[in-house]
Amino acid sequence: MKASDLFVKCLEAEGVERIFGVPGEENADMMISLLDSKIEFVLCRHEQAAAFMADAYGRLTGKAGVCLATLGPGVTNLVTGLADANMDRAPVVAIIGQGSTKRLHKESHQNMDSIAMCKPISKWAQSIVDGKNITEVVRKAFKIAEQEKPGVTVIELPEDVAKEEVDHKPMPPVKVRRPAADHKAVAAAVDMIAQAKKPIILAGNGAIRKRAAQQLQRLAHKLGIGVVNTFMGKGAVPMHDDHCLFTMGLGSGDYNNLAFDDADLVISCGYDLVEYAPSAWNRTQKENKKIIHIDFWPAEVDRDYPADVEIVGDLADALWQLNEAVNDRFAGKLPLFDIGIRKELRQTMWNDFQAEKDDTGIPVKPQKILHDVRQFMGAEDILLSDVGAHKMWISRYYQCEVPNTCLISNGFCTMGFAMPGSIGAKLANPDRKVLSISGDAGFMMNVQDLETAVRLKLNIVAMVWCDGEYGLIKWKQQNGFNGRHSDLQFTNPDFAMLAKSFGMWGTEVTSADGVTAALEEAFKQDGPALIAVPVDYAENMKLTERLGNVQVQI
Repeated sequence: MKASDLFVKCLEAEGVERIFGVPGEENADMMISLLDSKIEFVLCRHEQAAAFMADAYGRLTGKAGVCLATLGPGVTNLVTGLADANMDRAPVVAIIGQGSTKRLHKESHQNMDSIAMCKPISKWAQSIVDGKNITEVVRKAFKIAEQEKPGVTVIELPEDVAKEEVDHKPMPPVKVRRPAADHKAVAAAVDMIAQAKKPIILAGNGAIRKRAAQQLQRLAHKLGIGVVNTFMGKGAVPMHDDHCLFTMGLGSGDYNNLAFDDADLVISCGYDLVEYAPSAWNRTQKENKKIIHIDFWPAEVDRDYPADVEIVGDLADALWQLNEAVNDRFAGKLPLFDIGIRKELRQTMWNDFQAEKDDTGIPVKPQKILHDVRQFMGAEDILLSDVGAHKMWISRYYQCEVPNTCLISNGFCTMGFAMPGSIGAKLANPDRKVLSISGDAGFMMNVQDLETAVRLKLNIVAMVWCDGEYGLIKWKQQNGFNGRHSDLQFTNPDFAMLAKSFGMWGTEVTSADGVTAALEEAFKQDGPALIAVPVDYAENMKLTERLGNVQVQI
């Protein structure tokens, strides 16, 4: 059979249901082969958007999201989305076109070394130089992308290789068991817990895996320890659980940062340092403060993250082992600690979340918008946050009952992620409400793929917070330069008219109580909807003054 046909059969063997992408001349054979496949090709309007769709799809399904681009500018457009997925541990396989191998040694049309460019932003990148290698390369790409910690792999298929005749069959996927934790490390962790007085748990991106979250909740209840999640660890412990201490603080005076200052033991579960630098929460390295690192990989070397015990292996299994060891060691004495000592902290933060819920101001305060959004969205519904000042508010104020229901571009921190990502999220979970929140700057970076959502008749809702400037950059500059900032203002389209031009429903909120009404109407539509909300970002500096040294991450 033709090599491109075999390639598609290999994708089918991997369970691929859809591919997000923009075709080109050099992957024409691949596109024609897909016509005879059950795999759906989701035609996008920009390669970066296609990568973001695959990113969100991979995060939510646990199976590699697949995106496709042609050579040259197709690959360069794809790169930002791939880097985002790789840094946020989303399984993604990217398929890129390439010119004939007969012209790659010389100056030729759109020729560039795409594999060399993709290597720093992926776990593995490989060109197929012979059609006989297709089955191995595709199998390896999916295996590496999906194994812990997940990330991006890249397959390049040159146009002449795609036309070759081959006589191979796909290699079937084989389930691989992840390595278990060392029993001596588990025992050392139990010893350290036994010696602690005021422990606290830090739940990161790895803790939102379903089985890991279940074991983490079991550990928190068994020991009586409060859990603080990173921005990406939301829902690892449900927001209404007494053991949930919500999200990592934004400033040195924020409540959770003070709780970390006071702790003598931090049990870190599935935490990536790229999520939130340890220097921001481990600011008081007293001699009696210890760190237990539990994750799929050994701890990163960082002077602010000196792990005393490292439990390395499958996170869910490691937590299960720890739970069993705690049972054996402290039978009849559990819980070891009193979660009641965290009750005041939890209530103080909860009151803070509710403080502006009845505010009637216009522009609308971020706290008010997020209160109404949280009230409207169900526990299983999915919110995607873009990057901007709104991300900081979502990170702190939007809490979750269920893991993987708040997707944030965090490690690479990429503007333009949320709206196209919501398309991938909706295709992965068609029965859930899917809402993206973007700033007016980030939203316009991938606005073209509203047409994709309209064409697919997907009822995603895009909410845009409007302030007419790069609000997060302004906040950062104001913090660093005594209130001064550079020129960051721009003008916006009429968002309601913009939506209409795409053939979709849209509105601009004109009162503080209009957010809920707009959401209700938006989710009644047969296709996508757009809600523009004027936001009061005067609250940014007020938060800085209240919490002190807000960690505005960009």
